[in-house]
Amino acid sequence: MLGAAHLANNMVSPAVKQTWVVMGVLLNMVGQGMVLSFPSILLPAIQAPDSDIRADLHVGSWVASCVGISGIPALLILSFLMDWCGRKKAQIIIMVPGIIGWTLIYLSSNITTLIIGRVLCGFTGGASLTIGAVIIGEYTSPKNRGMFLNLKTTAVCFGNMIVHIFGNFLVWKYVALVALVPHIIAVCIILTWPESPAWLVSKKRFKSSEKSFYWLRGTSSDSRREIEALTQAQKEKITFENSSSISEKMTGFCKKDFLKPMLVMVFSGLLLEASGRHIFPAYAIQIIREVTGNTTDSFYYTLGIDLIITVSALFSSALVRVLKRRTLLFSSGFAALFILACVCIYLYLTANGIMSKNRPWIPILLFCGYFILSNLGCTPIPLAFLGELFPLAYRSVGSNLSGVLLSLYLMIGMQVTPFLLVGVKVYGTFAVFGSATGLALVVLCFILPETKDRTLQEIEDYFNFGEFKNVTDNDEELKIKMIAHQK
Repeated sequence: MLGAAHLANNMVSPAVKQTWVVMGVLLNMVGQGMVLSFPSILLPAIQAPDSDIRADLHVGSWVASCVGISGIPALLILSFLMDWCGRKKAQIIIMVPGIIGWTLIYLSSNITTLIIGRVLCGFTGGASLTIGAVIIGEYTSPKNRGMFLNLKTTAVCFGNMIVHIFGNFLVWKYVALVALVPHIIAVCIILTWPESPAWLVSKKRFKSSEKSFYWLRGTSSDSRREIEALTQAQKEKITFENSSSISEKMTGFCKKDFLKPMLVMVFSGLLLEASGRHIFPAYAIQIIREVTGNTTDSFYYTLGIDLIITVSALFSSALVRVLKRRTLLFSSGFAALFILACVCIYLYLTANGIMSKNRPWIPILLFCGYFILSNLGCTPIPLAFLGELFPLAYRSVGSNLSGVLLSLYLMIGMQVTPFLLVGVKVYGTFAVFGSATGLALVVLCFILPETKDRTLQEIEDYFNFGEFKNVTDNDEELKIKMIAHQK
């Protein structure tokens, strides 16, 4: 029986195994998308005069934004869990609050219970953002990594669309029950995973790491070189850390291979949030109603934009296999920024009576063009960096600090958007976010490296030494640089 199981296991290609692992992450990200877009159906319901649970604009903004606040402690706890019990167990543990949270939302009869449920969902959502990227980065090959990381965005978009579709036919409490389904299926898949090879290496379990790595990647020459480079680099770091004092270890957080990726994440996170990735799904129906002036057809407009966003995010996952990250990000990003400027100018002119409001299809088409372009680069690529940029020694801390930063951006965005929509309307709201998008794109032009088809070890070496090079036994020059860097 064991021989038959071993033979069947060998017949499954590494690509299929990696896809199976990623399916667990993607289903969890579908759940996160449902968390982020849930306010679009929840807030209008609880702000209605006949609602059993009542909330004004101020309370409603907290119902929407509390998921960002709860993501911060979640990420701090996750950093400990990822180092202590590994990626697999940490992923399962952080999904439990989300399951409880959706259950509380379904059972809620007052605003307090509703907010507690949202907070628990935000706990899982915030932690899932970073651990999902880390898992994909460590479990998948460089060739497939970019595609799988971009599919995270597609999964989130699909979750947004599910909420908008079911929210049109079901009351929000029943939509909360629907949101439990992807989480439960994801847990069942995660239980079948091996542990991360990179985490096993960091715990000096080199034989187990090789076994897990070859199960995921196969035994090709490229795979062997990658695991050998990872193991060798970790052994050298262990030797260095054993001879270092605590103060010397703490200075690691002041080194280039930590600070440079963190700087990239500061502006990548700003780009992600300012491009409307989380703002639009949460307030989509309200935004479309104001733009079109039509409450009857706003659902169909919203659904159409949801489909376009999801398809464009899926298309981006294919593009990253053929285009460089920088090329895709900046070409689509600056084009999206130009279209957004056109949208804001048009809406400003119509709001002030300079142009007629009888052509709602014009801003809708412009918004479609904007979201197609922004979802090709501005939203998926920053999330991909969470799983690529940080070195193994600081990966848990770095990715989770970045997650805290993203949670702060999310909280601020969710909190100010309803007030901006009331105060400066849709055109002013997107003008503010567009300005932040432009700033982030310009800064990233100067600090962002090209990571396409690079191993995680090669990316780490780039931030240390300013160049991409493979670590091999014959690469004496880079070894000398590594020793100098450790000193």
